[in-house]
Amino acid sequence: MTSIETVRGPVDTASLGVTLMHEHVFVLTADIQANYPEQWGDEDERVADAVAKLQRAYDAGARTIVDPTVVGLGRYIPRIQRIAEQVPLNIVVATGIYTYDDVPFYFRYRGPALNAQVPDPMVDMFVKDIREGIAGTGVKAGMLKCAIDSQGLTAGVERVLRAVAKAHLVTNVPITVHTHPGSRTGLAVKRVLCDEEGVDPRRVVLGHSGDTTDCDHLAELAEAGFVLGMDRFGINLETTFEARADTLAELVRRGYAGQMVLSQDASCYLDWIDPNVLELLPQWHFTHLFEDVLPYLRDSGVTEEQIRTMLIDVPRSFFERR
Repeated sequence: MTSIETVRGPVDTASLGVTLMHEHVFVLTADIQANYPEQWGDEDERVADAVAKLQRAYDAGARTIVDPTVVGLGRYIPRIQRIAEQVPLNIVVATGIYTYDDVPFYFRYRGPALNAQVPDPMVDMFVKDIREGIAGTGVKAGMLKCAIDSQGLTAGVERVLRAVAKAHLVTNVPITVHTHPGSRTGLAVKRVLCDEEGVDPRRVVLGHSGDTTDCDHLAELAEAGFVLGMDRFGINLETTFEARADTLAELVRRGYAGQMVLSQDASCYLDWIDPNVLELLPQWHFTHLFEDVLPYLRDSGVTEEQIRTMLIDVPRSFFERR
């Protein structure tokens, strides 16, 4: 039996069921929320809204979500615990740092920033979150998270990637990476995480792979061993629903259903985007996958077995792999 840590404690991977591998309960700017609380509003109302939205995801068929909200995205576990007590979903949380450019200011004059021979304190922080729990809550991280976007492999991004790799090799907890496939940043992930740091690409999800329609590039990454995160259904600001779904269907046709996971990258509340922009994303919610995407895929020739593979079998095997 293999288990994975969730907000309510460890669960058997055999019981994960339909797993959405990239969803956020909240994405927040912590300093803004702390200093301008009127932006957040009433805590009880926010929690109740999140409970209702996640319950709808459960009712639609989801049984587990992976929430890769880490430092830089406003992670606050006590609030997530409160929500998890009221929703039957398994919620897997993450440790890591989210940055496209420099490291958070806290790390600017610590560790290798001062001396390349000094161990990076990030590694111990990530390992503690995994082995002991996050901030005294007892909730242990079940995923490591980092990011590389169109800015590419900046010094800060590279430092976080390497720290995540080192924490993975110590703990065996898998990794999810926010990537920018239009800039082919998955290739930089391969070089740094895998070729140089020794991470098995089968333990890495390349998030947001569905942001491109370049199936040949995505096939190259799948052939290298990575799991492709087709996880932004509903975020159609730079692409269309049809293009995103057709790319997924084509990759299934090419034989890569066993290396893809699905999600919406939704959030119950996100303070990074103007509400007027959010109005342009009517499909951006936790049930869009079930209500719109899966029917479209079925009409495109994707079978029930292939859908089960992406929603149940690949996530389970990803967490069970050692």
